[in-house]
Amino acid sequence: MVLAAKVFRVNEEIDLKSIARKLQNYHVEEEAEEGKKLVTEIIDLDLTGESLTGTYLKDSIIYINRRGEKTPAIVTLEAPFKFSKYKDKLLLTIIGKKSWANHVANELSKIIFIAIGGIVEAKINPETLRRYHEENPESTKVIFFDNIDIPNISKLSLYGEDLKNTSLYTQYLSHGTIWYIVATSKKSGYVMGITRNCVITAFSKISQYDLLKFIEEEIYPLID
Repeated sequence: MVLAAKVFRVNEEIDLKSIARKLQNYHVEEEAEEGKKLVTEIIDLDLTGESLTGTYLKDSIIYINRRGEKTPAIVTLEAPFKFSKYKDKLLLTIIGKKSWANHVANELSKIIFIAIGGIVEAKINPETLRRYHEENPESTKVIFFDNIDIPNISKLSLYGEDLKNTSLYTQYLSHGTIWYIVATSKKSGYVMGITRNCVITAFSKISQYDLLKFIEEEIYPLID
């Protein structure tokens, strides 16, 4: 199963101890149909040095088809997260696919800052992502370009070996900017997809711990 994460930036002045206090013992219950109780909570908070880890849990109802009848069942969605101090930034990494990570980031923002907007998307400058590719071009297998100036074309893509040295690579750069790459990390050997808004997808078998380590070592330095 592909493991994914997304990196966000804390947009307000706050320290990790204050964040921990606001998230500590967070537990909300709501009544749902069929008399079922849905729980949203944060567990396993751990403040260590320059980082704060935890897991966001949210119950949801799904309906299982059994012999033509829809039977409700509760499933629990989870999102491990980590707040980290990196230079002058406070970054948040959430394990999960983009839409789920976005939801959790907004929910954490509401808990910590009362409103959304306290936690925003982290960004990688197009030129930074380009340099990341060109410093190890033989490792890149896929490149997507956006901001295309050709009418009626929104994205361009390249697949294959040695993408830096193709004439199409230079041509596409003249018409747009790099949005997404899939490359083998020179340091770790993992195959990773990286977007400019810091969605990280692991195409190699990897643990959550090692994904977080990869992000801290190789993605945090790229963030504006």
